[in-house]
Amino acid sequence: MTSNMLVIMSDEHQARALGCAGHPLVQTPHLDGLAARGTRFTNAYTPSPICVPARASFATGKYAHQTRLWDNAMPYDGSIRGWGHALQGADVPVESIGKLHYRAEEDPAGFDTEHLPMMVAGGVGMVWASIRKEDERVYGKGRMLGDYIGPGHSKYTEYDAAVTERTTRWLQERAASEDQRPWCLYVGLVAPHFPLVVPQEFFDLYPLDTLPEPKLHPRDGHARHDWVEKQNAFMDSEAKFQDDTERKVAIASYLGLCTWLDHNVGQILSALEQSGFGENTTIVYTSDHGDNLGARGLWGKSNLYQESVAVPMILSGPGVPVGECETPVSLLDLSCMLASHFGQSLDAAPGAKPLETIATEATDPDRPVFSEYHAAGAVSGAFMLRKGRWKYHHYVGFAPELFDLETDPEELNDLAAHPDYAATLALMEQELRQICDPEAVDAQAFTDQAALIASHGGRARALTLGAPGATPPPKLEN
Repeated sequence: MTSNMLVIMSDEHQARALGCAGHPLVQTPHLDGLAARGTRFTNAYTPSPICVPARASFATGKYAHQTRLWDNAMPYDGSIRGWGHALQGADVPVESIGKLHYRAEEDPAGFDTEHLPMMVAGGVGMVWASIRKEDERVYGKGRMLGDYIGPGHSKYTEYDAAVTERTTRWLQERAASEDQRPWCLYVGLVAPHFPLVVPQEFFDLYPLDTLPEPKLHPRDGHARHDWVEKQNAFMDSEAKFQDDTERKVAIASYLGLCTWLDHNVGQILSALEQSGFGENTTIVYTSDHGDNLGARGLWGKSNLYQESVAVPMILSGPGVPVGECETPVSLLDLSCMLASHFGQSLDAAPGAKPLETIATEATDPDRPVFSEYHAAGAVSGAFMLRKGRWKYHHYVGFAPELFDLETDPEELNDLAAHPDYAATLALMEQELRQICDPEAVDAQAFTDQAALIASHGGRARALTLGAPGATPPPKLEN
């Protein structure tokens, strides 16, 4: 019999910020336990390191250059068929609770019911951030990470608590219903996404004097890549800390939010067991993208380094092997799995395949995985290809980067300009160009974004549209 499917997706959870991934400080006992019962994919990636495009790709199984949903002002509206539609067509109950970051609740996005959905602000998202040309964009004045950083409560922690409570109630209601059909439930939590405010008990787990300094800080002499320098200048969070202590508070808050997230996952998993679904439910945990957390003086996501583009991916349930899978995977493989698990197919990007299948096959370290970025701060398109030990970054109009993750997992040494690696560089670019033409995709993104801005009345009007930073959650019931 087909098992139920529970998908939990967080927001901005760095792949390394898990105890089971070897992080020296972060406490994630419930996610660690989930990994111990199933498969943890050690090389999982987002198709785009920013919320809205990544989630559109997750919904459809397609790359951003296929959906042409490039940035946080181009949300998914259900017009491209996704895994949810495939399940609905097969009469599989499929519902969502929590953050989706799609366009609007009334759109046919592939869910029978959307509980507490968080959508883009005003149904339009961050239109001002679609203005990417260097001579036209306006630099952010506020602090992306939030005016206050530290212990306390925010609208986001309140929202996650409500999503967790609604999920536990949904499981109880489902167990009490007479409907015996296998179901699929998607749960969207927002932690550890900024604002970096976390309940005191979780903040206290990470004393400031135990926190290491972020790697490759520019003040220590690190020279950032030219494309990265321009992207970060759009909203330079590092420059807006009051002092080193506040920077440490930000790191502690992020780690605390990871444990707060884990706490909520634990409550959901406990409710799953108590409702009698523990033995016949396949569980997936992942995130839409990562967070730089101060590495290279960068915060948030929006670039191609491991901290930003790698995501956690844990699969557990009936028939799932126990251990680690080193085959590179993507959120697109998860999309395929959600359809195939219920006997359906998805018109996904070439090469995407069900995550469950990958978990049971022999390790394929040379499987290529692709990501791209055309959103806030990007003065041109950025493209990533991971294949085997090599990770290649292609920036339109800028020099590339090449890293050997086998000998340099922290991406400390860019090998792109080294003559000994010229052949490898050429081969990686050739393989990337088999997926897309970077220059043509870049031009298409700028054309589509210009059309979007024009549709809103032009640049002056566009600058007024959308949340300035974190998307506000929906109003919660009293």
